[in-house]
Amino acid sequence: MAIPDTLPAPALPDARETGRAWPSPHARGMLALLVTVTIWAAFALSARALSSSSLLPADAALLRFGVPVLVLAPALWRRRRRIAAVRPAAAAKIICGAGVPFFLAAMYGGSLTSAAFVGSIVPGMVPLFVSALMVAGGRAAPRGTQVAGLALIAAGVIALVWRYVAPPDTGVLAGAGVLLVASGLWALYTVGLKEVDLDPVGSIGLLCLPSFTVMVLLVATGVLPTGIASAAPGDVLLFLVVQGLGVGLCAGLLYAFAIRRLGAERSSVVGSLSPVAVVLLAVPLLHESPTLAVLIGVPLITAGVVLANRRPRPRSLSHPRAEVPADA
Repeated sequence: MAIPDTLPAPALPDARETGRAWPSPHARGMLALLVTVTIWAAFALSARALSSSSLLPADAALLRFGVPVLVLAPALWRRRRRIAAVRPAAAAKIICGAGVPFFLAAMYGGSLTSAAFVGSIVPGMVPLFVSALMVAGGRAAPRGTQVAGLALIAAGVIALVWRYVAPPDTGVLAGAGVLLVASGLWALYTVGLKEVDLDPVGSIGLLCLPSFTVMVLLVATGVLPTGIASAAPGDVLLFLVVQGLGVGLCAGLLYAFAIRRLGAERSSVVGSLSPVAVVLLAVPLLHESPTLAVLIGVPLITAGVVLANRRPRPRSLSHPRAEVPADA
């Protein structure tokens, strides 16, 4: 039914009138991060699936870093001076944290363990590593519920690996150790993104250009073997979509955007919700049955994420114990 001419149609509040943009920068950051978490789950699944595919780790890395370079080549050329001007220390955090060292560590760790391990340990431990880096850099230490949350995350990871300690399963324990290294590297990347003055496209260029160059050199010199020429077309297409377009391009853009909107600590904490998605997807896609360790460890990590993501409410000035800020 049409609205009578005498009655004005309802309108959404204008941002200029309310003083608020809709959706808010925080909401846009959270949406970008949730999509990134979904893509990270696909990354964890592909890390495990690589061991049973016709591709080798070097092939997956070439797709991971090469596709974004190819797709974004014109935009990266326009940003070449800003990329070259990034401080070496910040650039090293990004290139090492999410580049070749991280990728090979995640792939190798996944081949020794399971998708649940990749999806739980790599993102799950990032908040702990990020908090440690923040404290080392002079930031305030975590407190209150954040400490409890980080402790639960650590307990969840311990629960995942405990059954493999006695009797020791050296393969799984070695894989878990490599995944911990990958998690620490990703924390460097998370902190490094906050230190550079680049837009998301520039951040991807800073990561993928040197990483792709290193992979080409490693393959060309025979340091890393390649089998992409004889790989099954289906495997190539799967990793091109998941690693190249999904992780390399979409997740790279969205995660860099989320970091700038939400900050490194909040992004790393919310991002570690991906273990749940990985465990749920690994059952139908990889036919992995969740073990008792996974059923205990993943909920602990998830509960830790929820607690670590809480922020203490500011005290009311009317409260008798309230303190006036020093700069008031």
